[in-house]
Amino acid sequence: MMLNQNEEVLLNHSVVLCYRGHTLGPSPISTCAAGRSWPAVGGTNYSSSRLFYSSCSRHYASVTWEFEKNLPQHNLDLPFPEGKTGRYVKFSNQANRLGWNNCFNEILMNTHLAYMSKRAYVFSSYMWALQHYPWPESERLSEQPVTPLNALLSGPSVGGSWDEGDDAPRSVSQEWWEVVCPESERRIVVSDEMKPYIGAAEGDKIFEFWQKFLLDAPERCIEIVPVAFDIDNFPQVFDLWLWGSTRIISLWDSFSKSPASRLLESSPIVESAVVRNKHLFLPRGPKGGPHDPFQRMLAMHIRRGDYKKSCENLASFGSTFYSWDLLPILPDVFTPLPEGHPDRIARAMEHCSPGTDAILKKVRDARADYLHASQGHSQTLDVLYILTNEHDEWFDELEEVLGKDGWATIVTSHDLKLDSEQTEVSGAVDMDIARRAAVFIGNGWSSFTSNIVHRRLVDGKLPISIRFY
Repeated sequence: MMLNQNEEVLLNHSVVLCYRGHTLGPSPISTCAAGRSWPAVGGTNYSSSRLFYSSCSRHYASVTWEFEKNLPQHNLDLPFPEGKTGRYVKFSNQANRLGWNNCFNEILMNTHLAYMSKRAYVFSSYMWALQHYPWPESERLSEQPVTPLNALLSGPSVGGSWDEGDDAPRSVSQEWWEVVCPESERRIVVSDEMKPYIGAAEGDKIFEFWQKFLLDAPERCIEIVPVAFDIDNFPQVFDLWLWGSTRIISLWDSFSKSPASRLLESSPIVESAVVRNKHLFLPRGPKGGPHDPFQRMLAMHIRRGDYKKSCENLASFGSTFYSWDLLPILPDVFTPLPEGHPDRIARAMEHCSPGTDAILKKVRDARADYLHASQGHSQTLDVLYILTNEHDEWFDELEEVLGKDGWATIVTSHDLKLDSEQTEVSGAVDMDIARRAAVFIGNGWSSFTSNIVHRRLVDGKLPISIRFY
């Protein structure tokens, strides 16, 4: 069969990016390609992309399974601390069927806990919250859509190596867990057996409690399972009450320096999407300044529509910022007004769901503060990238106002050209662009913003480059 140029590019993209250096034999994708209509690499016909996804997703999943199955640590004969004598921990109480970023921060922290407990972390595919899944119900292959975790990220959490010379056991897939840890060799720990002893402790104390348990437990294979929902509707080791409070801050120092954070990378599929769209960010304003468009970019996260109700609920509850958005080294803070204050909700909404004037002021202030802090260095900020789920008349007017305020290059999430694989992980693509940008403005209540903050600080970005409305 002869493939045209676009088909060859997409075929190579799918096979090479999933394997990333592993030679695994003929790809099922080549079978999928035969007789199919593949979307043009630079095209905007998303219906074509969805047709590709619907007819080929099972083959994509097969390729990913081959990749995971052939991870070198999936070998019973490996010496301790891996193989059949190794030590493992599976967090079956881990959040699922929530927004990706609520799951992502927990995956990373559980990886860190497993690493510090000298056990291999067991990873599994991401199970979508249906309202966030990018494909319509008519094109889903199952009632519960899943995406392979290695399509969303790379690094130790999905089986990548630790630092050179580090003999810590590498993460393994849930499928390999079934092989290396048969049911007869597992110790099952129900979450409420442990959590009452911890209570509302500081994050570092919660971590130390679980670390000691996992280090001291003689069993090779530990599985932590959730208690019944009516007993604890947040049965995670690191639960929402921790992530949404200042108690999480005590974990920042160890977590940010952990190889679970330092060695975290975007997946090859995500990286390919950024490279594919990099030309959109080339500056169209005055010449001069950095050649890398990301060094002259201000990225901002604007979530509206479905988020307005969430903002109202958070404001009514008196919530603070979320997770790493609470770090005291960051320049923008928010203190909720006391319960019963007549302006409590209105004040929170100004920050959680800002209007055009507030957004414009924050963009101006963030740019001015960053350029002032960069005096003595050649800095230009003239590329604006907007991460958003909004696409209505209000947003069109906002773009117009920003353009008149001197932003010659404005690109939004809707402008990206993505194939079907990249579309499924488009949120991670947005995150990677924001991670690279010189300046980032986010929503302090957002787990998406918080995960971007984490990656930017671990990458060495200055706190002044991270702002909130």
